[in-house]
Amino acid sequence: MKKIVSIVLVMALMIFSSLTVVKTASAEELKMTGTITKLVLAADGKSATAVLKDSKTEALVTITVTDELTLDKFKDKRIVEGDEIRTKYEKSGDTNSSKMFKKTAGC
Repeated sequence: MKKIVSIVLVMALMIFSSLTVVKTASAEELKMTGTITKLVLAADGKSATAVLKDSKTEALVTITVTDELTLDKFKDKRIVEGDEIRTKYEKSGDTNSSKMFKKTAGC
């Protein structure tokens, strides 16, 4: 009887823990290629907001960029409005956070 109770408890714990992991991994990672239509650097220089026009759907997507390498490219004008960008971003709720942000032609 003790063995059956132990097995049931272990199974319940496994199911509960796997449901917890699935719930925390709710952010969705997406890929897109598009043209920058608007680029705004934050006053502190630690983030930027880029609005991209998707090349496939023509939809406007707002992406928040926080990595230092890309922010340096914005400051140095190596990436500017009108550039075609390839990006990976994580959609979490109503915000899109950049994971990768590069020019399609290189740089």
